Order: sequence, then C-alpha cells, then structure tokens
Amino acid sequence: MKTLTKSCIILLFFISFQSNAQQFNTAVEYLEFLGEELETVTKSTWKYTKAVAHSKSDRNINNKRKTLIKTVEKAISKIEKAKAYNNDDYKSNVLKHIRLNESLLKQDYAKIIDMKAVAEQSYDLMEAYILAQELADKKMADSQAEYEANFYAYAAKHNINIIESDNDLGKKMTISNAVFNHSNALYLIFFKVYINEVYLWEAINKNDVSGIQQNANALNQTAKEGLEILKTIEPYKNDKSIILATKAVFDFFIDETENKIPVIADFFILQEDFKTIKNTLEKTPQKKRTKPQVDAYNKKIKEINKAGTTYNKTNNQLNLERQKVLEKLETTKSKFLERHIPKD
Repeated sequence: MKTLTKSCIILLFFISFQSNAQQFNTAVEYLEFLGEELETVTKSTWKYTKAVAHSKSDRNINNKRKTLIKTVEKAISKIEKAKAYNNDDYKSNVLKHIRLNESLLKQDYAKIIDMKAVAEQSYDLMEAYILAQELADKKMADSQAEYEANFYAYAAKHNINIIESDNDLGKKMTISNAVFNHSNALYLIFFKVYINEVYLWEAINKNDVSGIQQNANALNQTAKEGLEILKTIEPYKNDKSIILATKAVFDFFIDETENKIPVIADFFILQEDFKTIKNTLEKTPQKKRTKPQVDAYNKKIKEINKAGTTYNKTNNQLNLERQKVLEKLETTKSKFLERHIPKD
C-alpha cells in the first residue's frame, strides 16, 4: 500500500510539473499535482476571507481580491489542461471545489466588500454584513468537507494510505468559524448598543437638545439590556475576555448617559436661554434697558462661562474614557482571535 501524508488540503511533498498537458503515471503523482494547485487557492482564499474582516482599507482588500481571482483562474486552467489519471472523475470534483472559491471571490466577497463600506450606518446593515460573511465561510467550509471526503475516497480507491494531520485545513476552518461566530455574535450585541452613541453624538454636534435626550435614553436602555444579554453568553472555551471588555464599554455608556450627558444637555439649554436674553436686550434701545435686564444678562454670562468650562472638562473626560474602553475592546478581540484561531 502506498502511503501519503495529508497536511491541510494538500500533501507534505509535491512534484513540480512543467507541461501544460500533463500526464501522470500513478495516482499518487496526480494527487500531489492537485494538492499543489489547491494549496495555493484554498488556503489563500481562506486567509483572504479572514483579512476582509480586519482590514481598514476597502480598496486594498478589493485589489487583493482581484489578484487572488487571477491566481484561481490560472489554477483552474492548469487543472483543466492536465489529463486525469485513468480518466477518473475525481478531477471534476476538484474543479467543483476550486470553482466554489472562484465564485466566492468574484461574487460573494465583491458584495461583502460593498456591504462593509456602509455597515456602520445602522445595526441592520451591520447584521447583514456579518451574516453574509458567515454564510460565505460556511460555503467554503462545506465545500472543503466535500473535497476532503472525495480526497479520501480517491485515495482508498487507489490503495493510497493517507496519514491524517491536525493541520488539515478543514479542521482549521471548523475551529476558526466557531471562533469568529463567537466574536461576531458579541460584536453585534456591542454594535446594537454602540450605534445609539453614534446617534447621540450626532445630536450633540447639532446642539439638538431633544435629540440628545432621546438618544441618551435609547443608549442607556440598550446598554442595560446589553448587560443582561452578556450574562447569557457562553464563553468560548471558558474565555470571557471579549464578554468582559464589552461589559466595560456598556458600563461606560451607562455612566455617560446618567452622569455626563445631563451636563452637556444643560449647557445647550443654558446657551438657548442666553441667546433669548441677549436677543431681547439687543432689541431694547439702550436708554430703555432696565437694571434687572442688564443684571440678568450679566448673570447669564457668568453662568454660561462656568458651564462652558464644565462642558469642556466633561467632554474631554468622556473622550478619554471612551477611547480607553473601545481600544481595550479592540485589543481584547485581537488577542482572543490570536489565541484561538489555528496557526498556519
């Protein structure tokens, strides 16, 4: 019996072939040839799908996608031109798998990149973006499982002994998808709360007191609901790091809305009061201005100057605290993925 060691989707040893219309003397040679082509395509495509989630440059990941498509097309062409060993239909199974990777890159991930560009505009868009990623991952994992089943069947048919390895890509995909599903689920819980803070600060930047109060209430409520939801989340392999980091962000949002935003809202209300007093005073001829009017104006100036100082201090404090908890969450997520995603 011939023995072959399987590592990832490929073999540990490869034979290089130069002819465009290659022929093979043994089934082992054919498996090695296909393994070499599939390593480049499947592993690179899988890595690319993971990079999409973390890249900050949509243009960069789109350029990488186009380059990878060319690599896939070359591999397909090379496999198509090579003559299958004993005209076996295993070739069509391999091409089906590699074309799935091509389809993911040309269609699914083209759409995913577009979805990513607008995902942060609303919770629904973010949820759709993440679900699209998970669906693409599942397609790839299912195709990989089917390919590996065909791989073993072909090896058994030709009396080739395959020594399994813990480094098999199919196993890595299964583990990685579970890790990302946990991370994505927590991110959606976070984002459903976080988007309300985005809306809150849009209202603050517009000096919209009504909008501030409305969005502060929504943020406070969703943050408290988020804390309750976090209690129900099962840690991945007892790793609570992202759960705890998300909780810290929600605690910040609650403190922000209950203790800091009222200070900011009061400042804007005071500004409106000052504008009213100022406009009234300016419309009153100087000779007709009363002492109470002038005193009220001067008093309001002192109040708004004091409130302005408090507003700036509160705003700066919020910015520092927000940056701290959000950066901590990002760092925690990165370390979580690094701990649990299988190494190459």
